[in-house]
Amino acid sequence: MNLISGELWPLLKSVVRPKKFLGQHFLTDQNIARKIAEAFVPGDATVVEIGPGTGALTRFLVERNLHPVLIEIDHESVAHLKTQYSSEQVSLIHGDFLEQGLTGIAGSSFAIIGNFPYNISSQIFFKVLENRSSVKLVVGMIQKEVAQRIASGPGSRVYGILSVLIQAFYDVKLLFHVPPGVFNPPPKVMSSVISLTRNQTKQLDCDESMFFVVVKRAFQNRRKTLRNALKDLNLPAGVYKLDIMDKRAEQLGVQDYIKLVNAIKAGEGVSGV
Repeated sequence: MNLISGELWPLLKSVVRPKKFLGQHFLTDQNIARKIAEAFVPGDATVVEIGPGTGALTRFLVERNLHPVLIEIDHESVAHLKTQYSSEQVSLIHGDFLEQGLTGIAGSSFAIIGNFPYNISSQIFFKVLENRSSVKLVVGMIQKEVAQRIASGPGSRVYGILSVLIQAFYDVKLLFHVPPGVFNPPPKVMSSVISLTRNQTKQLDCDESMFFVVVKRAFQNRRKTLRNALKDLNLPAGVYKLDIMDKRAEQLGVQDYIKLVNAIKAGEGVSGV
């Protein structure tokens, strides 16, 4: 089976119909596709591509003999990909990425790449966090605002739950922005390519389950001070006396949350955890 030639690239937009309910915006610019692929250095990890669609990124992964596992929910895209790539070049799974047991597919070490469907981009990153012991690298194209949120630091108005949770386990780089005109159909927003590289933290220096609960609850009430935002968790009385409780969620970095969780753990814990 032959890879798609550069001359045929503009025709990709007519091969598969983008479906709004799947959040599909197919990349039609091969130079940007190549740039994304070049930023992806998976080492010896198994390569997983989410939502390959027309194969814009797949082409460059196959050229590098990375033998990617393609996970695609759209039957029309699956049919198209089967005509372009052999089973020796790729492994093709027709299914929903969010419902896949990733270690059963890709083993104990894998790297993820994709032009992520905009309607599930945040869910994809939460699944990455669930599999953080195995996911070594992520290079994905997502909405610019989501990318900025993930990469932002304390004090930013877009700093949020994903910012803290991802930065606890990954080094984040916002690589470059992509304009709407290189997609079919063009989205109404700018896109960005982001890179997550697993850091050296195998285990947080605190109760990780409690860490996730405290971070999520703090940002669900981000306009309140932590003293009020975390009130429903029934924290130990001594925790409310800490100076940190006068701050808001977006003012704390990863290490601040770790210290807070350890202070809570030193008392009576959190209700329901």
